[in-house]
Amino acid sequence: MSITDLGSDSPAQELVADVFARDCGSRAAFEVVTAKWASLALLALGEGSYRFNALRRRVEGVSEKMLSQTLQALERDGMVTRDVVTTIPPRVEYSLTPLGEGVAEKLRALADLLEGAAAEGTLGQAPAEPGEERT
Repeated sequence: MSITDLGSDSPAQELVADVFARDCGSRAAFEVVTAKWASLALLALGEGSYRFNALRRRVEGVSEKMLSQTLQALERDGMVTRDVVTTIPPRVEYSLTPLGEGVAEKLRALADLLEGAAAEGTLGQAPAEPGEERT
């Protein structure tokens, strides 16, 4: 930041977070969070701490490799903590950070909206495009 930037009313361009900007860190985190497995893992961890295999059972359909990669990305972005509990045998528990809790709360609202629409039968009611099959 230059000295001329200190007195201006607008922050220096490099300090502005903008999810639409290609190189913004918030965009990279947004891409991680909006991936299917990451969103589901965050929703599950919003219920409480999980050990790896319990989380894998909770998030049906995720492979061990994909869950491991997802948790590493969420940990790297500061949304998940990995706690090694020193027992015999040692065990690892995953939980949300305060940032992860905030993200999971927003995802929970979205999931509730979609679950409600599915229960009402209004989800997926748009007509299929020509040549597109409905499943």
